[in-house]
Amino acid sequence: MKKLINKFLVNHSLIYKLFLYIITVFLVVYLFPKGGQFKYEFQKGKPWQYENYYAPFNFSIQKTKDEIAKDKQQIIATSKQFYNYNEQTVVEVKNNINQKVGEALLNSNISENKKRNLIKKTHEIINTIYEIGYINKADDSQLNRPVITIKKGNKIQNIESTKLYNLSKINDLIIAKLGVEPLTQYESIIQSILLEELKPNVFFNKQLTDKNLAENLSKISYTKGLVAVNQRIILKGDIVEGQKLAILNSLKQEFESQVWSKSNYNWIVFGYTILVALAFLMLLLFLRKYRLEIFENNTKVTFIFFNVILIVLLITLVVKYDAKYVYIVPIVTLPLVLKAFFDARLGLFTYVLTVLLLGFIVPNSFEFIFLQIIAGIVTILTISELYKRANLFISVLQITLVYYIAYLAFSIIQEGNAKSIVWDKFIYFALNGGATLFVLPLIYIFEKLFGLVSDESLKELSNTNNKLLRELAEKAPGTFQHSLQVANLAEASANEVHANSMLVRTGALYHDIGKMLNPMYFTENQSTNVNPHNELTPKDSAKIIINHVIKGIELAKKNHLPDRIIDFIRTHHGTTLVYYFYKMEEKANGGEVDTSYFQYPGPIPFSKETAILMICDSVEAASRSLKEPSAQILDDLVEKIVIKQLEGGQFMNADITFKELNTIKKVLKKKLKNIYHLRIEYPE
Repeated sequence: MKKLINKFLVNHSLIYKLFLYIITVFLVVYLFPKGGQFKYEFQKGKPWQYENYYAPFNFSIQKTKDEIAKDKQQIIATSKQFYNYNEQTVVEVKNNINQKVGEALLNSNISENKKRNLIKKTHEIINTIYEIGYINKADDSQLNRPVITIKKGNKIQNIESTKLYNLSKINDLIIAKLGVEPLTQYESIIQSILLEELKPNVFFNKQLTDKNLAENLSKISYTKGLVAVNQRIILKGDIVEGQKLAILNSLKQEFESQVWSKSNYNWIVFGYTILVALAFLMLLLFLRKYRLEIFENNTKVTFIFFNVILIVLLITLVVKYDAKYVYIVPIVTLPLVLKAFFDARLGLFTYVLTVLLLGFIVPNSFEFIFLQIIAGIVTILTISELYKRANLFISVLQITLVYYIAYLAFSIIQEGNAKSIVWDKFIYFALNGGATLFVLPLIYIFEKLFGLVSDESLKELSNTNNKLLRELAEKAPGTFQHSLQVANLAEASANEVHANSMLVRTGALYHDIGKMLNPMYFTENQSTNVNPHNELTPKDSAKIIINHVIKGIELAKKNHLPDRIIDFIRTHHGTTLVYYFYKMEEKANGGEVDTSYFQYPGPIPFSKETAILMICDSVEAASRSLKEPSAQILDDLVEKIVIKQLEGGQFMNADITFKELNTIKKVLKKKLKNIYHLRIEYPE
């Protein structure tokens, strides 16, 4: 049991990676759609490149979205409109009019025959209007059917909508019955009574109309034919268009949406698992071979896997809601984030693997993969310094433009013209670009969650007004000036060999902070001829000098500097000797000396950036000791230092080539000559 626990503790990092790998594969497979995948790729207007294809099973030909929308519009335009006929209103209106007309004619001096005639005309007007119905003004404006359905009690009657009476038609009817003006006194009275008392009795029944419309819409047929098993669908070389395109799209949809049996479902999940596992295995192998320092850091590996899962989750949610919005998701933030924390190569490699996985989720996967990979490459190529906001904004505009051009080209290829372009996608690409700008706050959040450091944080740390750098300038001004000079040399060198210039500059500013604890023991801070090392043995002096690395690491951790900066403090002397005091000890003893007392603890540089700092630090410090620097002396100094570090095996773990070392030497020679150039002697 004890051996098992010890074995677990020794291999806990590898076990954690295995656990993370399995969990990530499980989550991604869980997010994948579990339907079948149609194994043939085809495009409208292109030849069928496979063998003659026959229907594998019976299936219906699905209508297109446009055809379904057209059917719905037709149903909406022809669906019945229902109106209620209120009989109670008719009874009340008749009673009121009869009463008022009777009172008006009771004491009149006209003949009985004339009275009967006026009463008869009044009844004719009322009966004529309410035989069809009087529609109220608000509902009259909604009449948009030639025939409507009126509900009278339990009876349903269809009538022409033009026969319904409104106020205008009622005026015309009254004039037609009573005669044209001038009207007699009593005809005018009856006209006034009618216009005052006639009330609408036909009202729109929205509930019944909507219910009828819903029933009709539910009966829409989404298919337009049937294809029988073994029926020939398309021949090799046939153009995919018209009915053939409709049948192929229907078959593809059937493959992706049909209900699978338990055995088929398990096989699909098994297939997905293998493909996803392979993708993440490639990512781990890439880290193991080319980014060992990242592979050995479980936090960084977790961060990379987390970002991949996050992108897959976002795309899955959008596809489930509405796949047409898939291009709004700013998945180019993935290479941006990884580039900010690591490097462009890792960012692009991870991004390509992620996009390939997304091809199983999105529709039109070939178009999606092509557009997104092109956008990812442009992202990596254009954004060199993410911490510069103007650079980010310009790059986002370029990415959006590439989306536009690539999509336009795809549409023209598929349709054969530019008439069928979905212009809404250009809006989606613009929204994608806008969302990409939020990568800076996203990076800040990730920094806090995972304890990583980005170029944006490096920019803040490199500010010389930073508390720790101000303290260095006050306590060890010579060391501070030395650090600034090294930072300038290192930044120029990093730019020439395409290393992370912001990282190496920041590391250079902090690499000697340990000296501020004993500043007078370092020559650059000694303002007088008094040297405290004169009172010490070479071993004690060497110990103080070596301790500035250890004290610097402690000070950096106390002030919460990120590990990427502490790496520069830890490695800037590698495992070299404190040569001056080593030689003093050797001279004093006249023979063999134990080098362990005079050797820095290391480790040696393990990246291009830390190697650059080691070279620049040694060259700058050595150049200060030259009494009469000349071009030849400076060249020889740079060559001597780099060769000595190479022979000492200081660059064995650094990802740096001989060509890059030669480039760095050229930069340093040029910069040192500019620093130590001779001036003309001014007259007194």
